[in-house]
Amino acid sequence: MFSIEFGLTFAILFFKGHREAQERLEPLMTKIDFKKTQKALYLPSAKTIELIDVPPMQYAMIDGKGPPGNDTYIAALGWLYPVSYGIKFRSKLELKQDYVVPPLEGLWWAEDYTAYTSDRRDEWLWTMMIRVPDWINQTIFDACVAKAAIKLGNPPATLRLETLHEGQCAQIMHIGPYKDEGPTIAKIHYQFIPDHGLIENGNHHEIYLGDPRKTAPEKLRTVLRQPVRKRETA
Repeated sequence: MFSIEFGLTFAILFFKGHREAQERLEPLMTKIDFKKTQKALYLPSAKTIELIDVPPMQYAMIDGKGPPGNDTYIAALGWLYPVSYGIKFRSKLELKQDYVVPPLEGLWWAEDYTAYTSDRRDEWLWTMMIRVPDWINQTIFDACVAKAAIKLGNPPATLRLETLHEGQCAQIMHIGPYKDEGPTIAKIHYQFIPDHGLIENGNHHEIYLGDPRKTAPEKLRTVLRQPVRKRETA
């Protein structure tokens, strides 16, 4: 549903060299990869919509409005990646805890949901975010923002470290172009959720596992997640 190729490719290319140079600074140590240690969160079935309990997790977040690829979106990724990699290397060097920086994620919504069905992209609202390990505190986050600001200038007003607790969610893996997510999203909202006596309980959530530089559009993998709760009965 959301075409993020331009913004995601820009960020990956821009920070690839920085990442590779930094990772040569320290000897190899065990890395935590949340995609492997928490497979249920990142590798759902591509055939069946499933219910899952999502625990609280903290993220580096930035809010914005409009279509993916606009100036606000590119600026958001331009902050999220250096801050996230700064946190990773600070954790590795100072705390001796290394990890794989998790994939880009997005929360999407609109004041009028028909903005999606009629493709009124200027009305789309979003929060782009990258997961931050629980052992990272606000002090470390602030220090990494300050370091990034030396090159990038004043940080966005909405850049923050925040815990998101979605709880029970319906989710499925979408395989294919981002623009083809629509039918699967509709199946979640208009079939699975009502059939299970549930209602929406938060914003549409996407996790972008594919690299559009290297992966054919038909093979891109995106986790589609929707927080839910039981429908109250009279």
